[in-house]
Amino acid sequence: MASIFSKIIAGDIPSYRVAEDEHHYAFLDINPMTIGHTLVVPKVEVDYLYDLDDNTLAELNVFAKKVAKALEKVVPCKRVGVMVIGTEVPHAHIHLLPFQQESVFNITASRVSVSPEEMKRVASETLKFFLQA
Repeated sequence: MASIFSKIIAGDIPSYRVAEDEHHYAFLDINPMTIGHTLVVPKVEVDYLYDLDDNTLAELNVFAKKVAKALEKVVPCKRVGVMVIGTEVPHAHIHLLPFQQESVFNITASRVSVSPEEMKRVASETLKFFLQA
């Protein structure tokens, strides 16, 4: 059965896409820890990040780097941090979190509320910078 991420990639579930290429897809988390919280996934459905073959894992990280660089241009932040948890959805994924303070990495903390308009703005502007890279 297809994961929710596979359904998002296929367009069966709407998303705020920030980047895409032939093998990867990046979209804003709808329950974000920060503004610009992005999920980066391979289009191939594999449950656990470290079960990906070495080449796929390396390419996913290079893709995530490009997405992070685009996010830095859109969301005011000190850095874009990376977090891998991987238990919420059985599809390998990386969390990119623009942050000012490391405290945003508390996974049990309250999530932020982001309006649909702000989600659309961040997704659109990030995609623009991603495509320029």
